[in-house]
Amino acid sequence: MNPDALTDQLSLFLDVLETASFSAAARRHPLTPSAVARRIDALERSLGSQLFSRSTHAIRVTPAGLAFAERAKRVLNELHLARAEAVSLSSAPEGLIRIDAPAPFGRRHLAPAIAEFLLAYPGLDVQLRLIDSFVDLQGAHLGEVDLVLRIGPLADTRLVATALSPLVRIACASPAYLAQYGVPRSPSELIEHHGLDWESLAPPYAWRFEQAGKLNIYRPKRLRMTANNAETLLFSALAGLGIAHLPTWLISDYLLRGELVPLFCEHGLPTPEPSGIYALRLERDSGSRSRLLLEFLKARFGPVPPWDLALQSGLGRS
Repeated sequence: MNPDALTDQLSLFLDVLETASFSAAARRHPLTPSAVARRIDALERSLGSQLFSRSTHAIRVTPAGLAFAERAKRVLNELHLARAEAVSLSSAPEGLIRIDAPAPFGRRHLAPAIAEFLLAYPGLDVQLRLIDSFVDLQGAHLGEVDLVLRIGPLADTRLVATALSPLVRIACASPAYLAQYGVPRSPSELIEHHGLDWESLAPPYAWRFEQAGKLNIYRPKRLRMTANNAETLLFSALAGLGIAHLPTWLISDYLLRGELVPLFCEHGLPTPEPSGIYALRLERDSGSRSRLLLEFLKARFGPVPPWDLALQSGLGRS
């Protein structure tokens, strides 16, 4: 199998894993749902193992599929890196890349990724500025910096956006809170609980849950704390103050360690939001340095980000 075909096959498999739907995966590729099903069947035959169990209502990943996903993710990462390195062989890249990024995401995920990137490219340097200002993250500083990372819907269509990762949000609470106040069995019961919520600019899909194919808003009636910072809500949830609805990139480690308990995840992770994590730039044809970094980050954070892949395995075992 040539590298392009292998990349397409593994990307298709990971898209089916992420969306739990042949139809949803088909929309990301120039394929029909039946063609996606045939390709997954062919992949399973070549591996000699069933990756998904199918029923008329759902597609669920098998333990073998989860194990294969971890390997597939690594192979895709290596293929993307190999291509990026091949492009740069003729002239080793040199120079400075300037980036603005949200502070919580930057500390947890971006800074370690950039450190790995710089080890691979000794001639490159990065100026990383972690900021909390919502206005700055709209791209106000583009021109002063090369890339801005943005989490959530894109408001300014003049900017060129590269999708780095999907965005999944989970309602969660500490074991101590749930022991004291009980476990809500459906989102409609959230009104009876204490909550932790955004003070003003709430994310558009916070407290939105899909039921019977429709998105409905359910949120706790009493808010023990409101804040304009996601990490503050996380720390309040860990302290047992109430239920929060937070992105998996922020809370995955706490869920895996049992310090927070995921709610309404009996069938796996919720569907990703229409928005995601993006890198914004001014010019459609970005410089070679920025292109290298974008390819690296796309491989590192997508199509199924490592924090969601770990949760899929963890929730599958619970």
